[in-house]
Amino acid sequence: MSCQEFILLGSNFFSMLVIMWRILHEITQVVRELQHSRSGVTVITEDGCVYEANYVILSVSIGVLQSDLLAFTPSLPRWKLEAIEKCDVMVYTKIFLKFPYRFWPSGPEKEFFIYAHERRGYYTFWQHMDNAYPGSNILVVTLTNGESKRVEAQSNDDTLREAMAVLRDMFGPDIPDAIDILVPRWFNNRFQRGSYSNYPIIANRKVFHNIKAPVGRIFFTGEHTSERFNGYVHGGYLAGIDTGKALVEEIRKENERESENQTLLLEPLLALTGSLTMSKPETVSNIHKCDIPTQLYLSGKLGIPEAIL
Repeated sequence: MSCQEFILLGSNFFSMLVIMWRILHEITQVVRELQHSRSGVTVITEDGCVYEANYVILSVSIGVLQSDLLAFTPSLPRWKLEAIEKCDVMVYTKIFLKFPYRFWPSGPEKEFFIYAHERRGYYTFWQHMDNAYPGSNILVVTLTNGESKRVEAQSNDDTLREAMAVLRDMFGPDIPDAIDILVPRWFNNRFQRGSYSNYPIIANRKVFHNIKAPVGRIFFTGEHTSERFNGYVHGGYLAGIDTGKALVEEIRKENERESENQTLLLEPLLALTGSLTMSKPETVSNIHKCDIPTQLYLSGKLGIPEAIL
């Protein structure tokens, strides 16, 4: 994939989604194993391709880290695994319904609707998109956790029937049917396994730092590694910048260590070379010819055939 750089102006979440969608459509390799050692990292994909690198930045979600999608050889240390397991994964689903025309009230302070149901979280929070996108005729309903997982497991037609029943309960039986529906499936997506991270109240700073800390040459990043903004899109963006800077600093230190090691290895050789330096160029010419071993002498003393010498 060719390198691309995007500039995001403002806080338009939907523009971020569009860019992410474009990038994901250009990525075709699924990583299944990371083999790491002191000298580097080998990445093995699902189709058998092998990539080798000095370092790797791993930006998968906390849900993927908790799943069996990725294998680490050798296994991640215990402190890392325990920290990963202690972080909760939340599921947050926004379902979009498109209608032929608007039938709900709109205008100032009329953007949200709340539906009361005996089942907690059952299509409770509604929002129209007219203020952000006039004439779009789109309603959004938000589900979380248990209800999100339940809806993800059923068909879009079943979800549409449930949502329309709720809307007709709120606005009457004569409202039109939705002409389209979009149901994200963050939890069932094996590349996500949830919507965002959520550190439990009992978690301490050690858990966060252990999740963020690199393991050898593998550096971890993502919204779950952002101490201030975990759970948010900009948290993932800022975490990526921080991790990139940390890796650059580590590479700089590694280069310094290699330079120091080379100096330490060369110092004895330089000292030895200095001790063998001849003070007079004519020293060689003063050697008597009888001081140079002959072939016959070497053959007799060392047992080496004269023909070889």
